Amino acid sequence: MSESGPTLAKSLTGLHLWGLAVGLVISGEYFGWSYGWAVAGTLGFLITTILIAVMYTTFIFSFTELTTAIPHAGGPFAYALRAFGPLGGFVAGFATLVEFVFAPPAIALAIGAYLNVQFPGLDPKVAAVGAYIVFMALNIVGVTIAATFELFITILAIAELLIFMGVVTPGFSFANFAANGWAGSSEFSIGAIGGIFAAIPFAIWFFLAIEGAAMAAEETKNPTRTVPIAYIAGILTLVFLAFGTMIFAGGVGDWRTLSNINDPLPQAMKAVVGESSGWLHMLVWIGLFGLIASFHGIIMGYSRQIFALGRAGYLPAVLAKIHPKFRTPYLAVLAGGAVGIAAIFSDSLIQIGGLPLTANIVTMSVFGAIIMYIVSMASLFKLRRVEPGLARPFKAWGYPVVPAIALGLALVALAAMIYYNFLIFVIFLTMGVAAFGIWRLFSGGVTKEVAASA
Repeated sequence: MSESGPTLAKSLTGLHLWGLAVGLVISGEYFGWSYGWAVAGTLGFLITTILIAVMYTTFIFSFTELTTAIPHAGGPFAYALRAFGPLGGFVAGFATLVEFVFAPPAIALAIGAYLNVQFPGLDPKVAAVGAYIVFMALNIVGVTIAATFELFITILAIAELLIFMGVVTPGFSFANFAANGWAGSSEFSIGAIGGIFAAIPFAIWFFLAIEGAAMAAEETKNPTRTVPIAYIAGILTLVFLAFGTMIFAGGVGDWRTLSNINDPLPQAMKAVVGESSGWLHMLVWIGLFGLIASFHGIIMGYSRQIFALGRAGYLPAVLAKIHPKFRTPYLAVLAGGAVGIAAIFSDSLIQIGGLPLTANIVTMSVFGAIIMYIVSMASLFKLRRVEPGLARPFKAWGYPVVPAIALGLALVALAAMIYYNFLIFVIFLTMGVAAFGIWRLFSGGVTKEVAASA
């Protein structure tokens, strides 16, 4: 599609992209996942995490084919649009938008909780809004600055997780990790299977949003070469960190005290080194970098998704405006932030089923992710069939078996999530139907990109 005016800057390297792929996700190692212990126990959740790690690994080795064949700021929306037309593009675009717009408020609340450990008088919600203001501004001033900052804090966050594992090792005991490890019981039972499936959203949180690096493909130098390297290195990094963090945190004491809080790592370290230890204060301060890395990276991701949907006609065209000086989609950054800040203060609307606000925001975001994964894998199969001649610099490993495993596990995850989180799914579906109605009303169901290619 021809464009006039400023365009996105093409300045990111493979190292930037690896930092973005890992940084988008790494907050999932710091918080959110421990809610899975509350419903599945440590051993049950370990099984859940193994299954989800397999799903993500097979997904990334398949998804990379689409990313390199169709380097587009819309990411999954662009693949589904090409494979299934405007309706497919809408489904993928809406699902991705929910994933990337609802993840940041959960992370912002965790940032607030971490700061509250150091400053008990600070309202976590006020801190969360402050985080939005700072990092929206950083995302607006330039993609290279934003991505370089992302890489720097991601490396610090990885180092901090390794330090955490090392510091708590003297207090680790597998007996502690396994105690009452089957949904609160010391014995495996049929009931524990339900907990394993109910914990799926929180295992997904370990890896959620890695696919967001695809949305930087238009701004990456030589994406056909750098994207595969960044994605493969990224998923291997995250699998190691996820299992290491979870196992070491669960083995230092009574894991049940960590299962419904937003700062499980500082509390786990406190059990080993004491409340006044310098290690603990270092974890709180440097641990913020993990949350900031994901928060900052996902703001970058949602802004590119909103930009791409506005450019294609799914959202108002004004959201596709690029800043003439900074060459970033500044109105898309601000629009996603407005929704996220509203979610932070929507306790009465989002606090469902007796779970904390953060847990329900996580679940809403995960619904978007899972549906997007399903549509993306379906797009891969469809494009292989209808466009066999499409240039594919990276082909999915083990096709068709590996993509089929990713698709099958995603379908199982979606079914389990609907069963255990039906009310949140109804809200998600209602939002989708409303968005579809608005799109049909104002665009007639035809996107600019489809019209341009006709």
